[in-house]
Amino acid sequence: MYTLPPLPYAYNALEPYIDEATMKIHHLKHHQTYVDKLNAALEPYPELQNKKLEELLENLAEVPEVIRTALRNHGGGHWNHSFFWQILAPTSSQGSTLGDKGRTLTEEIKKQFKDSALACFGSGWTWLIKKPNGQLTIINTANQDTPFAEGKPILGLDLWEHAYYLKYQNRRAEYIDAFFNYLTNNK
Repeated sequence: MYTLPPLPYAYNALEPYIDEATMKIHHLKHHQTYVDKLNAALEPYPELQNKKLEELLENLAEVPEVIRTALRNHGGGHWNHSFFWQILAPTSSQGSTLGDKGRTLTEEIKKQFKDSALACFGSGWTWLIKKPNGQLTIINTANQDTPFAEGKPILGLDLWEHAYYLKYQNRRAEYIDAFFNYLTNNK
């Protein structure tokens, strides 16, 4: 069964960019709910419980149809958030996804990423991915869908309001700027 991974930093470590209260609610409530509902969906299928989550999500058509939506939503939510926490991890943390890349993203990539994130309607994610041909591209996914069908994720940003509403309310652009400011200044 899946478990909530601990954050590789304190809940207040992202201040002033992302506030402690948001991080606690986001991690302990929202992410934990994805884990709990994923485990509940997989409970009748012990043969699936030991598979890597990424493998299940990449092969949704192969899982029983009765749990496919729950796996996409809750499994995707668990995977996306686990990836997101690592992106925000300081370079000294084991497994940091970006490392110094946060400082080396070009202004053009940041602009394209922000434009895409602002154009994402409703809840979802914006991703910088590496396509199988090696090309970098930016995509949006709805809800908790993962980017695996398009390529390998390099950078992802949670655009669900629970990720930013306490501090930024409806000011998504400020949240996106804060995300890049954090990556630039704290990696």
